[in-house]
Amino acid sequence: MIKSPLIASLSALLLTSLLAGCSSAPISSKPVPIEPEGSSGYTEKSGWIAHRFMVAAANPLAVDAGYQMLKAGGSALDAAIATQMVLGLVEPQSSGIGGGAFMLYFDGAKIDSFDGRETAPASADEKLFLKPDGKVMPFHEAVVGGRSVGVPGVLRMLELAHKQYGKLPWHVLFEPAIRLARDGFSVSPRLAILLESETYLKTDPAAAAYFYDAQGKSRPVGYLLKNPALAATLQKIATEGADAFYTGKIAQDIARKVRQHPTNPGGLTVQDLAGYKAKTRTVVCSDYRAWTVCGMPPPSSGGIAIAQMLGMLETKNMQALAPVDGVLNAEAVHLFTEAGRLAYADRNRYIADPDFVPLPKDGVRALLDKKYLTQRAALIGEKSMGRASAGMPFTQQLAWGTDASPELPSTSHISIVDDKGNALAMTTTIENGFGSRQMVDGFLLNNELTDFSAEAVDADGPIANRVQPGKRPRSSMSPTLVFEKGTKKLVLSLGSPGGSAIINYASKTLVGMMDWGLNVQQAINLPNIGSRNGPTELEQGRVSDTLITQLKAKGHEVQVMEQTSGLHGIMRLSVHGEEVWFGAADPRREGIAKGD
Repeated sequence: MIKSPLIASLSALLLTSLLAGCSSAPISSKPVPIEPEGSSGYTEKSGWIAHRFMVAAANPLAVDAGYQMLKAGGSALDAAIATQMVLGLVEPQSSGIGGGAFMLYFDGAKIDSFDGRETAPASADEKLFLKPDGKVMPFHEAVVGGRSVGVPGVLRMLELAHKQYGKLPWHVLFEPAIRLARDGFSVSPRLAILLESETYLKTDPAAAAYFYDAQGKSRPVGYLLKNPALAATLQKIATEGADAFYTGKIAQDIARKVRQHPTNPGGLTVQDLAGYKAKTRTVVCSDYRAWTVCGMPPPSSGGIAIAQMLGMLETKNMQALAPVDGVLNAEAVHLFTEAGRLAYADRNRYIADPDFVPLPKDGVRALLDKKYLTQRAALIGEKSMGRASAGMPFTQQLAWGTDASPELPSTSHISIVDDKGNALAMTTTIENGFGSRQMVDGFLLNNELTDFSAEAVDADGPIANRVQPGKRPRSSMSPTLVFEKGTKKLVLSLGSPGGSAIINYASKTLVGMMDWGLNVQQAINLPNIGSRNGPTELEQGRVSDTLITQLKAKGHEVQVMEQTSGLHGIMRLSVHGEEVWFGAADPRREGIAKGD
């Protein structure tokens, strides 16, 4: 059994009560603050316990779909496919088959990293988001329409993983989503709120007819929303496999939608779709105190940035700075946000699609080298540095410019463990809320290409994350698996939506667990904090004036803002000598965890 602060911190009283109640802006190369995904309230959650298997995700209907697959003897991968298909229906603002995903999968012995990130069409070039006069397009002018749509990757990724780790037949995994799309589902409070505040979705006739009534009013909470077009699409994919999406009529419909947009057409073709390939990559793992933390490699920046933040914080006495009754310590926030500035500076300089912009030899290892991170941590002083410069971890100078693409936060995360101890962490997205606002065959298309830098070069040289044909835009999605360092036993599956703030959301939760002895739900519930190498960002309504005053005294430029994370996690713990799974869902969204 695990002997660690993660477990020791859980009181017998808390666990007993849980057991009793458990049930199954413009695009720019200059840093700009990015508005978070809309808030839909905060509902306290205490977590869920299961003994054999568990699913944690952002909507109860999606969680139940994954749960049914596990109950039928399916693997964690099977459950993830069923969960994702329902999420795309009931939470269309955040993910779906028109988008992409990253996934870590642990089979009890090794970790595989699956890359289903979207790619730029063959026609894309560095001027994609520049107007004829060379100026960068305003953000929503670039997003809405076909220009921003990348080749979706999530279905190819899930199919690739299913061939290796699936137990149930492919077609079975689509049955819950097909049934809900055909028979209807109740519009949730979060979807209703986001639809009501959405500006651009009505410009697409298919989306307008689906999400709004004849008077242009958004579908209210509880409205029975049916999507027969998506039911037919999913049925075809269930029967014929992912090829049904990437070739044939669906592919033709996607390409036509993108290319024939009346004001902002894109260049995606049926050939781009047919040529898409999901990839496996080498996972990024590093030790932090008593644990080994594994994350997603490039083109995600999440795994490296989180490892850098933890590596710098490992040189500090974070354990002595634990929150008291949920109130954050100002020195802890100072150290955390300064480490974030340093990590984001490296992220914005070096990380991009490694197939186009490979780091020098031992590049990832150089960025995570303990000596290098100790040197970076030594830059953290009593006062905030304000804005950090990228470090020099390599033996050779790299002439890279600095990217600050406005990565948007409409994403979702799934954590699952099955009854064999296999586990996954999968983060999935269509980028901005409701993606490109283009609906085809019942699903929304992504706007992932705006995750590239709109500008290709700055005074320091070419920007690594510039647009290139066939390239995958850099992401901050951070699916994370944590293991006990000595035994290599799985401790945690974790992840979140949140655009570039994902790195801070996940790191906050990891510090809460590994340094402050909180369980995963308690750590998720902590106020969100961070810096993306700009202002110190604090969660609106969840921090005190005293903390703000203390940080300003340390030289911080403080920005209080909504920070709508969607953290979901499952951790292993011991209850009265028995190993159980403890699931957590972010109180800022509608998710739950469920298992047996």
